Amino acid sequence: MSEEIGPTEWGTTVGVGPWQGPWPADERYDPELLERGDRRNVVDHYRYWRREAIVADLDRRRHDFHVAIENFQHDHNIGTVVRTANAFAARAVHIVGRRRWNRRGAMVTDRYQHVHHHPDLAALRTFATERDLALVAVDNAPGARPVERAALPRRCVLLFGQEGPGLRDESRSGADLVVSIAQFGSTRSINAGVAAGIVMHTWIEQHADLTTAW
Repeated sequence: MSEEIGPTEWGTTVGVGPWQGPWPADERYDPELLERGDRRNVVDHYRYWRREAIVADLDRRRHDFHVAIENFQHDHNIGTVVRTANAFAARAVHIVGRRRWNRRGAMVTDRYQHVHHHPDLAALRTFATERDLALVAVDNAPGARPVERAALPRRCVLLFGQEGPGLRDESRSGADLVVSIAQFGSTRSINAGVAAGIVMHTWIEQHADLTTAW
């Protein structure tokens, strides 16, 4: 059985060592990484690439959904949401409320993901309206449509609330669509970062070209 490390597996050592052989002439490559090795958390396709080159290439691959999360109580899940949005190539992540957020859970993926700030929901709505993006609120509230049965708009902003209180009333009432996630246990809600991952992947199942996945 082969013990070769796959493209997204870390193994015992993250990344690759110094480049072996003649250096590539492609300007996307970073001379410092070629010399010292690339230990970043990136897929093999982007090994030794400059950060700016990775972002530019991702911009060609990004999908038509955005992700927004309320940050009125300094939610610690935002980093996880950013990391997941990067994995699914979201167009951008939007922080609504407090500008500062805990980046630890992002695992430095925020370097490759466009992240915008909006002071309030009105500003996010303006952004969405100007770009013809439907606002999809995610909350297990009465009247919400099960996301497992909903047709998510291709061009949309998926809006998530904070851990605990969930989305505010004005966020739900101002949305074009409110969806919920089916649950079967005793807990009232699931982790906000987990919920974001579930709904993002639902969008992927409905709209993404899976042949372009790594």
